[in-house]
Amino acid sequence: MDRRRFLKTSGALACGFTGVTSFSVLQAANPPLQGPNVLGPRTGYSPQIGLLVSMLNWMRGAILEPVEGLTVAQLDYLHDEKANSIGALLLHLAAMERLYQINTFEVKKWGDVDNETEKQWGAAARLGKEARKSIKGHEISYYLDKLKVGRERSLAELRNRDDAWLMQVDPEWIWGPTNNFCKWFHVCEHESHHNGQISWLKGRLPA
Repeated sequence: MDRRRFLKTSGALACGFTGVTSFSVLQAANPPLQGPNVLGPRTGYSPQIGLLVSMLNWMRGAILEPVEGLTVAQLDYLHDEKANSIGALLLHLAAMERLYQINTFEVKKWGDVDNETEKQWGAAARLGKEARKSIKGHEISYYLDKLKVGRERSLAELRNRDDAWLMQVDPEWIWGPTNNFCKWFHVCEHESHHNGQISWLKGRLPA
């Protein structure tokens, strides 16, 4: 390689390295946009927990949008004798979040709940006949408040934990060794599953 070509190549590499370094500095000084559709770290949380929080919040938005403005009759509507109502599904999501809080934040075995928790959340957690009989007659604000209070508790607890906690493995979990990250990702995935049911039911509400 002649000297002129060497200097040209070396200069280009130097500019490239400088650009990478400058970009890294700019990233540190200007963290990525934290809008709802930008998944990633969140201020106030450890990096991986922030990513989890961004996913939880995105999915919650997808749940709330289609139920906005539904009437009591629409929330109580049962498509058939084995169906769950939209209201029951919303309360089910709040119930399951509470159960995962008890398991991961309070470090209790799955299903180890007191009488008060069972009374408040049991029917919603199990759904089915019991839920069809008891979960009805509520305005949309009732369900939204339950979801809001539960999520605020989760976010407050997650702020006080780090990525090491997120990666802790429960060797006795019901489907095999599972870490807290997977458990809380399942909370997100679980909402996605029921969001499909809610959308299906909404599309079949009586005119």
